Amino acid sequence: MTRPITAGVDGSQESLAALAWAAREAVRRGLALRVVHAWRVHSQEVIEAGIARDADSQAEWVHGAVTEAVGTVTERHPDLAVTTDVVEGPVADTLVAAAADAEMLVLGSRGHGRIVGFLLGSVGQQVIAATSRPVVLVRAGDQASSEAAGREVVVGQQGDPEDSADALRFAFETAAARGATVRVVRAWNLPPVFAYSPGSLKLLDEAGGLEPYERKSLAAAVRPWRERFPDVPVEEHVEMGSASQVLLSVAGTAQLMVVGRRAHRTAVGARIGSVAHGMLHHADCPVAVVPHA
Repeated sequence: MTRPITAGVDGSQESLAALAWAAREAVRRGLALRVVHAWRVHSQEVIEAGIARDADSQAEWVHGAVTEAVGTVTERHPDLAVTTDVVEGPVADTLVAAAADAEMLVLGSRGHGRIVGFLLGSVGQQVIAATSRPVVLVRAGDQASSEAAGREVVVGQQGDPEDSADALRFAFETAAARGATVRVVRAWNLPPVFAYSPGSLKLLDEAGGLEPYERKSLAAAVRPWRERFPDVPVEEHVEMGSASQVLLSVAGTAQLMVVGRRAHRTAVGARIGSVAHGMLHHADCPVAVVPHA
């Protein structure tokens, strides 16, 4: 089954940038675009703004806003197949359900602080943690020009090859559609000796030390994707430091940042991991959060 790229819109500048990003990506991949707006009757934001007081007038305003946003997309991409869904119901649940049938879910993000629009408070964290599909976060200032040749698709790799396979697949597929280079980043720190098993210590000794060991580990993880995408240029980047710090150090030349995530459940709700959290709040480029299988 061919899945569409789904964009969530709520009228904010962030969500409109996300919609434009999703439309360009759908054209590149030859996929349809689905536009989803989730809303609740008598939402406090709408009432305080004086936009509408009753359910009918709110529904009319919502449908009008979605129609206007979609009209801009279809004008730019007349051959793109676009469908729209305006859903009255819980925002997080609606987005998670929409993501289940999508190639990816694309949402707006403010960055440098709390995530806004569809992602008010904990909603964004719930969506990212709950969905089994990639979620791409786009800032209001994003432009098509940022996808020009020379800007890389950056992806983080960690652990064994299978630990980052889904993120690597997403990065290589995106780079192939854009004619871009993939920069695969593996960060490492000096761990206590007891963190290594006797088998690991033997491999370290055979590799000639920690950094050569990390380089060999990265090369092994990337090798299958080099073979599957032989036309995609690849840069393998190994650097000492925390994953968040190293990824942010190369984000300035990225057209897209791709990170994997494992959802962690705690007493206060879902957590998406420190690396994904750091990229969403501090990277200037769009960020794709790809769940591990």
